[in-house]
Amino acid sequence: MQYKFLGNIQTPTDLRQLSIDDLPAVCDELRHFIIDALAVNPGHLASSLGAVELTVALHYVFNTPDDRIVWDVGHQAYGHKILTGRRKRFDTNRKRNGIMPFPSPLESEYDSFACGHASNSISAALGMSVADMLEGNDKRHIVAVIGDGAMSGGLAYEGLNNVSEKPNNLLIILNDNNMSIDRSVGGMKRYLLQLHTSETYNRWRWRVARQFASWGLLNEQRRRSIIRFNNALKSLLTRQRNIFEGMDIRYFGPTDGHDVKELIRVLREIKDMTGPKLLHLHTTKGKGYAPAEEQATVWHAPGLFDAETGVRASDNNSEEQKPPRFQDVFGETLVELAQANQRIVGITPAMPTGCSMNLMMKEMPDRAFDVGIAEGHAATFAGGMAKEGLIPFCNIYSAFAQRAYDNIIHDVALLGLHVVFCLDRAGLVGEDGPTHHGAFDMVALRAIPNVTIASPYDEHELRRLMYTAQLEGMGTFVIRYPRGSGYLTNWRCPLEKVEVGRGRKLHDGKDIAIISIGPIGHQAARAIDEIEKIHPNVTIAHYDLRYLKPLDENILREIGEHYDKVVTLEDGALLGGMGSAVLEWLSDHQYHPQLVRLGLPDKFVPHATVKEEYEMVGIDSKSVKQTIEKILAQQ
Repeated sequence: MQYKFLGNIQTPTDLRQLSIDDLPAVCDELRHFIIDALAVNPGHLASSLGAVELTVALHYVFNTPDDRIVWDVGHQAYGHKILTGRRKRFDTNRKRNGIMPFPSPLESEYDSFACGHASNSISAALGMSVADMLEGNDKRHIVAVIGDGAMSGGLAYEGLNNVSEKPNNLLIILNDNNMSIDRSVGGMKRYLLQLHTSETYNRWRWRVARQFASWGLLNEQRRRSIIRFNNALKSLLTRQRNIFEGMDIRYFGPTDGHDVKELIRVLREIKDMTGPKLLHLHTTKGKGYAPAEEQATVWHAPGLFDAETGVRASDNNSEEQKPPRFQDVFGETLVELAQANQRIVGITPAMPTGCSMNLMMKEMPDRAFDVGIAEGHAATFAGGMAKEGLIPFCNIYSAFAQRAYDNIIHDVALLGLHVVFCLDRAGLVGEDGPTHHGAFDMVALRAIPNVTIASPYDEHELRRLMYTAQLEGMGTFVIRYPRGSGYLTNWRCPLEKVEVGRGRKLHDGKDIAIISIGPIGHQAARAIDEIEKIHPNVTIAHYDLRYLKPLDENILREIGEHYDKVVTLEDGALLGGMGSAVLEWLSDHQYHPQLVRLGLPDKFVPHATVKEEYEMVGIDSKSVKQTIEKILAQQ
């Protein structure tokens, strides 16, 4: 496609030179560019398509990058990247050494804040607005763009609560598409669908307010009083209450988020108003691309696809001869366990499709719960259920579980409650990069009392660990496993108990001992095979620790007594991780072998494919092999 306008837009300054009548065509070109680019280089499609008009309007009205746009849920910001100098490199998006997967100030001055996770835009933007006021900079505009279900996250409401108390001129834009990755849930979703305000009334109110302000009759105290009176009057006349104006935040909308000219008119009207304000937009996730509009969840991140036909590459691939994804083994096994144990329930914070909790939701809708983007609530909600005798399987992506840390400690582990936390996407996750790597769960959780932590070597082990975790008296139980496909095509094994704290020896040997935990052990197994082929007189023992907590002391004692050279391998942070736990135990029991720890270094690992990331940090089979060869060369 020839891009008449987009080809000449290098920065938003170029966009602002165009006539407003040209902008619908700009939006069409931007939407086609995103579709064509993502068809051959997969990424987050539907969310960015739904935010095209909003993106163009924001950069047209506001003087970016001096004015700040703080995006929330970064996968709606591809149009923003394209308009801010990254169009020519957009084919490198999510690739190694290419454009970062989510907006980041480390990449561009147009990216005001990090936004790999949800619900942080209001708090961050409020901080910027208050900082400007303290520094006497009352000319800069600060805009928070929150959407894709992020209003279901608790941090958003903490930010809103503070917005109403601190002097600021923040503009919050609620991009309401009734979705996150899956369809949004909860009372706020229903509330936003019903909220309405007269466009004529809004226009009259803006003009009156601006006139009163110009006369010096609208100070802060009077402004708040008028908003409260206005809110009370509307409640009396319409029997509707506006939560935002109830918090002294001026509310405008809802407005059609796909009418770029109307968006520009509204933004120009309200951008210089003093005090906090919220503009509510209705948009369609996947707008402008029929397959994405019809199946927004599927097209959130569709992988490779044919832009003309809408056929995804995965639609043509037979999964029968391939190992399943770990998430699908989780979903199938959870249904199987729940059918046999009526006390089992499922909980996920807005990721039912991503973690395969949707399988239980389909089979047992009354026993599976999507709580929205609210990881802390998910953990405490699970704790409440467990307190009354249920056995919740709470599935949270490892990186997102970081936001539930206090809830896991205070509301679950402290009471020894029987909650099974299944941490999907543990370890390195590939193209989504450092905001999504599950790098810290082992380090963070192993210090907590009353917690069992396990990681399965393969799909059979995942099923057995899930079965073990739901048995009576298991208490707080964590199972971590990676994103993507496993290793076994015949993955349905009998459901059997795995003794807590018991690892296993996968391969016998006399020269070196390798200790791994979880699926990363397959890298060690490959390295051992290669070494023993090259060095037939060398044998290497391989132990699957299986449990990080409690450690298998029998295995560690065996290693301490028989090996003076030990390698640990993990796909989590080295500082305080599994290798540290092994080293601590050996030292405490007076064993002092030469020990080499392989794992994630003390830095954030950049985005690439998982294979490339393994190579970067030295936990792939080749790096393990090289480590073993160095140790052997020292003998």
